[in-house]
Amino acid sequence: MLNVPSQSFPAPRSQQRVASGGRSKVPLKQGRSLMDWIRLTKSGKDLTGLKGRLIEVTEEELKKHNKKDDCWICIRGFVYNVSPYMEYHPGGEDELMRAAGSDGTELFDQVHRWVNYESMLKECLVGRMAIKPTVLKDYREEEKKVLNGMLPKSQVTDTLAKEGPSYPSYDWFQTDSLVTIAIYTKQKDINLDSIIVDHQNDSFRAETIIKDCLYLIHIGLSHEVQEDFSVRVVESVGKIEIVLKKKENTSWDFLGHPLKNHNSLIPRKDTGLYYRKCQLISKEDVTHDTRLFCLMLPPSTHLQVPIGQHVYLKLSVTGTEIVKPYTPVSGSLLAEFKEPVLPNNKYIYFLIKIYPTGLFTSELDRLQIGDFVSVSSPEGNFKISKFQELEELFLLAAGTGFTPMVKILNYALTDIPSLRKVKLMFFNKTEDDIIWRSQLEKLAFKDKRLDVEFVLSAPTSEWNGKQGHISPALLSEFLKRNLDKSKVLVCICGPVPFTEQGVR
Repeated sequence: MLNVPSQSFPAPRSQQRVASGGRSKVPLKQGRSLMDWIRLTKSGKDLTGLKGRLIEVTEEELKKHNKKDDCWICIRGFVYNVSPYMEYHPGGEDELMRAAGSDGTELFDQVHRWVNYESMLKECLVGRMAIKPTVLKDYREEEKKVLNGMLPKSQVTDTLAKEGPSYPSYDWFQTDSLVTIAIYTKQKDINLDSIIVDHQNDSFRAETIIKDCLYLIHIGLSHEVQEDFSVRVVESVGKIEIVLKKKENTSWDFLGHPLKNHNSLIPRKDTGLYYRKCQLISKEDVTHDTRLFCLMLPPSTHLQVPIGQHVYLKLSVTGTEIVKPYTPVSGSLLAEFKEPVLPNNKYIYFLIKIYPTGLFTSELDRLQIGDFVSVSSPEGNFKISKFQELEELFLLAAGTGFTPMVKILNYALTDIPSLRKVKLMFFNKTEDDIIWRSQLEKLAFKDKRLDVEFVLSAPTSEWNGKQGHISPALLSEFLKRNLDKSKVLVCICGPVPFTEQGVR
C-alpha cells in the first residue's frame, strides 16, 4: 500500500489540510461576512453589555455566562463576550458554544491558533480573569545563572524533563569587535532551518526548533550591535553560533538582562506566533488571478522556512488585523527564470490567488512596492527525514495547493540521490489556471525522472489532456510503482473536498 501521510503534510490546523471529520465552515446568513463583522465593531455599539467598563472575572462568574445569548469565553486570561459574534463565526455557533462559560484556550489552539483574536474580538473584551495573589520571588540569583546559560530548575517541567529532548543551554564570548552567542542543542539534526533570529534595537531573540519544542533565548542586550549578523551551524554536534557585530569596540561586562520566557524550552503548540515586518519588493502576474509576491526580510532577521511548512501573513484591514496562512515557494522552478538573482536567505516568495471579493487577498493585492507585511515564524510538522532513501515520489495538487509542492520538487530533484521517479498530477479548472505550466514542462523535459500530468475540470474543446475531478480511476493509473518494493511517499494538497476524496 502507498503511504498517504494524513497527519503530517500539510501541517495540522493549516488551511491547506483538513482531515476527514475535522472542523468545517458553515453557511453564513446574508450580511454576516468578516467585513460585516468589522463594520459592526466600528459602529460604536456596546458589544460587551458593560458600557465600556472592564471588569475582573472570577471562575464562578465566568461559568454563569454559558448560553447562546449570554456567552463569555476566556482565552489566555482574557474574557470575551462572544454572543454578538455567534452569527459571524465561520465555524458555526455550536463550535463557539463548546467553550461557553469556560477557558477555551486549548480548544482555540486546536482549531485556529493563528487567528488574531485580540484584534477580531477587541470590542467584545469583558476584562481579565481574576487571579489569586502569589508570593513574590527574588529572581536576581536566577537571572545571574540564566545569563551564564544555565536554566533554573524551576523552569523545567516534568514532562519536558522526562519526554523531551536533552535540555539545551547557551553561552557567550567576545572579541574587540564581535559577540558570539553559542547555543548547545544536544541534537544532531539541527540545520539553518532550525534557528530563527530577530534583533531590534537592544532586544535579541533566537528561537531554536528542537523536535516538537522551541528553545528561546530572549535578551535585552547590554550594548548596541549592528543590524547584520551571521549564523553558523555545526551539525555534527548540534551547536549554533550567532555572531553579532559591536557598534563600539568596547568590552561587555555582561550580555544583557533576560526578557519574557528567556532560556525556556517550550512545547511548540504552547508558543505564540512571533511576527516581523517584511517589505514588498516585487509582485508579478503568474496567471489571470494568481500573483508571485516577493518579500524581503529585515536585515536583523534570520529565517528560513523548512520544506513543507507554512507561515502566516498579517495585514490591517480597516483597523482590524487579519491573518492568513501561506506556504512559501522558490522564486522559480528553473534557474533561467530567476531574474534578477536574489539571495535565498533574505527573500521569501509566495504564490497567492487573488479573490475579487476576498477581504485579505484584495488588500494584499493593493499593496505598493515598498509597503510592509507582517510575517510569522514557520509552523508545521512535515519532516525532511521522510525523503531519506526515497525512490518514488507522487504529488497530487489542486489549484494553489501546488505551492507546497514547489520546494518539494526543487529539493527532491537536486538533493535525493536515491530518487528514481517523481510524478505530479496537477488539477485545475482551465488551462489559464495552471500555475507555472511552462516551467513545469521545461523541468520535465530537462529531468527525465519527472512526469507531469495536467487534469482540467472545465477544459475547452481543444484540450487533449485528461479531464475530470480526482477519482479512483485517475489515481489507480497514476499511483503505480515502478518497482514492487520501492520506498514511496505520497503528498496531497488542495481544497478540502479534493484532499478528503484523495485520501479516501
